[in-house]
Amino acid sequence: MTIQQRLAEIQVRIAAACTKSLRGQAVELLAVSKTHGADAVREAIVVGQMVFAENRVQEAMEKFPVLREAYPDMRLHLIGMLQTNKVRDAVALFDAVHAIDRQAIAAKLANEMQKQNRNLTCFIQVNTGAEPQKAGVMIADLPELLRFCREDAGLGIKGLMCIPPLAEDPSPHFKLLAELADEYQLLLLSMGMSADFETAIRLGATHVRVGSSIFGER
Repeated sequence: MTIQQRLAEIQVRIAAACTKSLRGQAVELLAVSKTHGADAVREAIVVGQMVFAENRVQEAMEKFPVLREAYPDMRLHLIGMLQTNKVRDAVALFDAVHAIDRQAIAAKLANEMQKQNRNLTCFIQVNTGAEPQKAGVMIADLPELLRFCREDAGLGIKGLMCIPPLAEDPSPHFKLLAELADEYQLLLLSMGMSADFETAIRLGATHVRVGSSIFGER
């Protein structure tokens, strides 16, 4: 199948999941282009996909500046861990950051956004499975990180993101994230990937991150 065909299939499935869930809110598809070149991204843009996601700042910097010049309406989300030494580049290139999980990165992001006069959409990544090897703030530490972002750093947080443990049913994790977002009055939920985005939509996702089902296996 071509990228165009895969995109069309995913969009049909997203629409069906929204209808089945009686969703009034639209779901934004993030086409995850990591490890795929600019030509693949361009192929997706030509058929109407304008929102993309990358895991690493360096990889995005190698292919997206030229694409942005050619397609100024496209938007780019950072969904991987952000290192402090990459914040300046990330703020310059991306439109959203999904993986804020510590005070140091929140403070640096806020400072750099002010310097560059840019307003990125910011999500906190929550480690819903309490996995020690995985990024994301622990649930018990979420209130303090949110307070720091809002009151100390002046960083507006719009939503939450999670990546459920690979070997577990994702449903409880998506449900938990939705409950946390509701508790802290956050409107956006970044959850669901190629294997489980329909489940995520059913449980409240506003952003789904789909890569291999669009671009093929890496």
